[in-house]
Amino acid sequence: MKFEKNILCIGAGYVGGPTMSVIALKCPEYKVTVVDINKDRINQWNSDNLPIYEPGLDEVVNSCRGKNLFFTTDVANGIKEADIIFVSVNTPTKTFGEGAGMASDLQYWEKTAHEIIEHSDRDKIIVEKSTLPVRTAEALDKILSSNEKGINFEIVSNPEFLAEGTAIKDLIDGDRVLIGSHNTEAGLKAAKAISNIYAHWMTDEKILTTNLWSSELTKLVANAFLAQRISSVNSISALCEKTDADISEISYAVGKDSRIGSKFLNASVGFGGSCFRKDILNLVYIARSYGLIEVADYWEMVIKMNEYQETRFVNKMVKEMFNTVADKKIAVFGFAFKANTGDTRESPAIVIIKKLLEERANIAITDPKALKNARLDLEGIDQNVSYEPDPYKAADGSSAIALATEWDEFKDLDYKRIYDSMKKPAFIFDGRNILNHKELFDIGFNVYPIGKASLTHF
Repeated sequence: MKFEKNILCIGAGYVGGPTMSVIALKCPEYKVTVVDINKDRINQWNSDNLPIYEPGLDEVVNSCRGKNLFFTTDVANGIKEADIIFVSVNTPTKTFGEGAGMASDLQYWEKTAHEIIEHSDRDKIIVEKSTLPVRTAEALDKILSSNEKGINFEIVSNPEFLAEGTAIKDLIDGDRVLIGSHNTEAGLKAAKAISNIYAHWMTDEKILTTNLWSSELTKLVANAFLAQRISSVNSISALCEKTDADISEISYAVGKDSRIGSKFLNASVGFGGSCFRKDILNLVYIARSYGLIEVADYWEMVIKMNEYQETRFVNKMVKEMFNTVADKKIAVFGFAFKANTGDTRESPAIVIIKKLLEERANIAITDPKALKNARLDLEGIDQNVSYEPDPYKAADGSSAIALATEWDEFKDLDYKRIYDSMKKPAFIFDGRNILNHKELFDIGFNVYPIGKASLTHF
């Protein structure tokens, strides 16, 4: 079958795989190829056991794979065939040198740019899909334009705004698609080509076009604003616990203000995921590099407040359990950073468990999708950790439950059965405020929510 256009994505991770799968679904006349140097990951994309869990992803992949959607490790041929190349490689926070701990590590991006030059034989559109610092396209322009083949590479920024757990829904019916380009004839033509892809299923008013720098910065700002809302409500949750106010009632009332809205106002043990922390630290680094110290300090407080919430949660556990958790078994319900994903990057559960291990607790972790990643994240420090798919077995013989992820499965458990199997007094620390606290108290638990009065039998 001859396809109208060949689209390539370099990087088969949480962004590249789902995004290209939906494009293949909605654009059957295009050939969509996803390449990655990780052979095991590609093998999983070509199997019935996909490398990531995302509701609806299996159905999309199965309907397109082998027809107009292909997964391969052949980077060279993929680049050669492609008319449009989406680059979705990893851009982690630097762990070395200038900007360590804050700036993005762009070495994989630069290596990819050189690979694109090496294997290209004609003009191509290069799409920034990874989250990148503002003005990154300027550096990429210099690298790509240095080719000695006379090839023109036009760079377009197309950041993702996906929430893990709802990525397929976000791709099919998202709030907007953002496309940034140079304000030149060639740049605007390239932006139009990318717009035409999304126009297969997105309405015109949802396809936004900006200059290149605005598009790059918008991604960082969007995540910073969302994280800011979480840290803001979490800061108030601490005050609620001191004053017997109820954070849920406050969030509901505040969210009714049309100027504020109700989203991202649920107090919890803290935010996680691959983007929020990384993107805010990147924003802090960029602001400092331009001498905007007050701006940098402002956004850094969002991170510090999140860290405070995680630490506060553990400190409360230790304090309420008679100032010691040494040799006590604690069941941690949930390890993924949020429900409906197996992703554990920057999960609050990691911090909670590490701090509890420092207090010499014994930990039993249960999670519907994240136990494999939990083993990797805790490798080398998990002598006193067990991994249990069955939450009833995880809680058996424990002194406390720490709920760290808002899985629906945890709402519907038989907590009377769990209570009967635990040591007494039995504690529940609900880090997501998803459980029925009054019912738990009536069963016999001592219940400690976030931002609400505790219910105890003492």
